[in-house]
Amino acid sequence: MKVYDGIDLRNVALVGHLHSGKTSLTSAMLYTAGATTRLTRVDEGNTPTDFDEEEVARKMTISAAIAPVEWKKNKVNLIDTPGFNAFLYETKGALVGADTGAILVDGIAGVEVGTEKTAWVCGELNIPRVFVVNKLDRERSSFERALESIQGVFGRGAIPVHLPIGSEREFKGVVDLVRMRAWTFTSDGDGKGKEGDIPADLAGPAQAAHEALVEMVAEGNDALLEKFFSEGSLPVDDLVAGLRQAIRDLRLFPVFACSALHNIGTGLILDQWSELLPTPVERDNAYGSNNGQEVVRKMNNGDPLSVFVFKTIADPFAGRLSLFRVVSGVLKNDAHLINGTTGTDERFAHLSAPLGKSLNAVNELRAGDIGVVAKLKDTLTGHTLHDKAHPVQFPPVQLPEPSIAYAITAKSRNDEDKLGATIHRIMEEDLCLRFGRDTQTKEFLLHGTGQAHIETVVSKLKKRYHLDVTLHAPKIPYRETIRGRAEVQGRHKKQTGGHGQFGDCWIRMEPLERGAGFQFANEVFGGSIPRNYIPAVEKGIVETAANGFLAGYPMVDFKVVVFDGSYHDVDSSELAFKLAARKAFKAAMLIAKPVLLEPVMRVEIQGPVEFAGDLMSDVNGRRGRISGGETKGATQVIQAMVPMADMLTYQNDLTAITQGRGSFTMEFDHYDYVPALQADKIVAAAKAAGVHAVEDEE
Repeated sequence: MKVYDGIDLRNVALVGHLHSGKTSLTSAMLYTAGATTRLTRVDEGNTPTDFDEEEVARKMTISAAIAPVEWKKNKVNLIDTPGFNAFLYETKGALVGADTGAILVDGIAGVEVGTEKTAWVCGELNIPRVFVVNKLDRERSSFERALESIQGVFGRGAIPVHLPIGSEREFKGVVDLVRMRAWTFTSDGDGKGKEGDIPADLAGPAQAAHEALVEMVAEGNDALLEKFFSEGSLPVDDLVAGLRQAIRDLRLFPVFACSALHNIGTGLILDQWSELLPTPVERDNAYGSNNGQEVVRKMNNGDPLSVFVFKTIADPFAGRLSLFRVVSGVLKNDAHLINGTTGTDERFAHLSAPLGKSLNAVNELRAGDIGVVAKLKDTLTGHTLHDKAHPVQFPPVQLPEPSIAYAITAKSRNDEDKLGATIHRIMEEDLCLRFGRDTQTKEFLLHGTGQAHIETVVSKLKKRYHLDVTLHAPKIPYRETIRGRAEVQGRHKKQTGGHGQFGDCWIRMEPLERGAGFQFANEVFGGSIPRNYIPAVEKGIVETAANGFLAGYPMVDFKVVVFDGSYHDVDSSELAFKLAARKAFKAAMLIAKPVLLEPVMRVEIQGPVEFAGDLMSDVNGRRGRISGGETKGATQVIQAMVPMADMLTYQNDLTAITQGRGSFTMEFDHYDYVPALQADKIVAAAKAAGVHAVEDEE
C-alpha cells in the first residue's frame, strides 16, 4: 500500500444504531474501490470487517475494525464500529482514530436510540459528523421521513446534499445537490454510477433543496453571505469550500443517501467524502502532558514522533496486535519508541495497514494515519509511545464502568487452573471487562456492560481458548448490622482437671452510621481485665461478627466497648477471653435488634421517550426510588436507586420493555436496610442452606 500524507487522508468512523448498515457500507465501499473482488454481505458471513466467529454467528459487529479504501488520490480509513448498546464502549474507543463520524440512519426506522448515543459520543469527542440514510431500497423506506427525524433531533444543521432517485425497490440513484447532477447505479453493480441530468420530475425539488443548502452554507460565512446576497447563489467552488469549512466547524452535518446492500451511491459518497471531510492535518492540536506540564503536538510530519494505541487485539496466533494512530511525526519500520506509561522501549517491526484481519505491509506511516503492529511487549490500549527525546502522554478515553456481573465457574479442574490467565488475556483487548473474586461470597465474578457482552466473552473462552465455563447469577453480598444498644456479660468457665479456662467480660454494643465499619474501644479501669487480654476480646468479637448472626453474613457498622470483667490468676488465658467475647456477642445480638443490609445500586436507564412510563413503573416494582430524569431528544434518561437483588434480571426485562432499544448503567452506591418481609425470606433460605447463628463453644 502507498504511503499517504495527512492532507490525503480521511479517517471516517461508521457509527449508528444496531443493523443500520455500517458493515454493509464498509463492504460496499471496499468493493467499489477495488479493495475486494466481490460485494460481500453480512448475511453470508464473509464481510472483511466482521471476521470474528462470534460476529459471523450473531450477524453483528462486536469489535471495531479498520478498512482502508484507496480512492483516486486519497486514502479513506473506514472504521467499522458496533451499534449494539453493550458494545458502545468499543465505538467510543475507536473514534479516537477518526476525524469524522459518519452516522448511519435506517431509511425505514429513522433516528433510533443508538443513533443519538453515537452522535453524543462524537459530540463529546468534538468530532465532525455527517449522516448517511441507508436502506433506501427497502419497502417502507423514506428519505424524507428519515431526514425529518434527523432534523427533529439534531436541528436544521443536518442539511441534505443528496436527494434519492426513486424509492423502495425503484431506488436507483441520487441527485448531487452540490453540483446539481444525477447519478444512477446498477443494483449490485460496481458502485461507481453513471452521471447525467437531473430527472424532470425531480428538477423542482432538487432546485429548492440546492438553494436551501447554499443558504445554509453562506449563513455562517460573512464573505460567502455577501456574495450570496449580491449574486443570489454561490459558484460550486465556493459552495464546496464553504461546506467543507462548515463541517469542520461543527455547524453543518451533511445528509447523504445510499443503499449499502445493493451498492447504490457509494462511489459518489467516496467522491464527496474525499472532497468535503476534514483531513487529519486540519484537526485541532493534540494535547498531552509530561511530568505535569502540558505538551502540544501538531498532527503533521514535522513534529516529534508520537503514537497513540486506541485498540488491542489478542490474536491466539499472531499474539497481541496494537492498532494505533500516528499523532505526529513519521513512523518507519523498525523504529524504537518509549512507552510513556511503562517506560519500555518498544520496536515497531513489520508495520501494516489493517484490512479487517488482513495485514498489508507498509514501509512508513505519516501523521494522521492508522496502522497496526504485532507483539509490542508492554503496550496496551490507551498507551502513548513517543520519541525518546520528546516525551508526551495523551489522555486515554474515559469508558463506562461495567453495569452487570455474573458468577463464573470452570466446568473442569483443568479449566479452573487456566480461567484467570485466559480471561486476563481477553481483558487486554476489552477495557470494559472486569474479573475478580468477591471476598465475601468467594465467587469469581465477571463484570461487563450487558448480558450480550458477557455471553461473547464466554463464547471466546470456548471457541478461541477451548475453555468451558458456566454462568449464574451472583450471590448478593448482604451484610448484617444492629439498630439498638446492649450491655451484656460474656462469661466462659470450664474445668477439666488441672488448669481450667476462665474469662469474663462486660461489653457495650451500639450501632454506627452506614459505612463506618467496626470500632472497638477499651474502657476497663482498675485492672479488672489485664491489658494483655483485651486484644483477645477484640479478636473474639471480630471473628464472630465475620460469620454474622441472622443469616451468616458479615456484621458491619457497629461499635463494641469492653468496660468491665474479671479474671483468674491461673485459669485465664487469651483463648478463654476470646470465647467469652463470643458469648458476649451472641448475648448482645439477642438484645440489639439485628437487621440485614442489602447493596443498593445507582442506576441510569436510557430508552425511547414513549416507554418512559413503563420504565418508571418497572423501577418502582423493583423497590427502586427514582431520583431524577431528563429528556434528550427522543430519549428518556431515568436515574434511580434500586436494590441489587432486584437488578439481576434487568437486562432481559429492559430489552422486552423497550423492544431492544434501551440500555442502562449500574454501580454500587450504598447499603440500606432490607424490608422485614424480604429479610425473613433471606434468613429462612440461609437456615435451609445450613447457615446457623453463632453457637457457643464449650
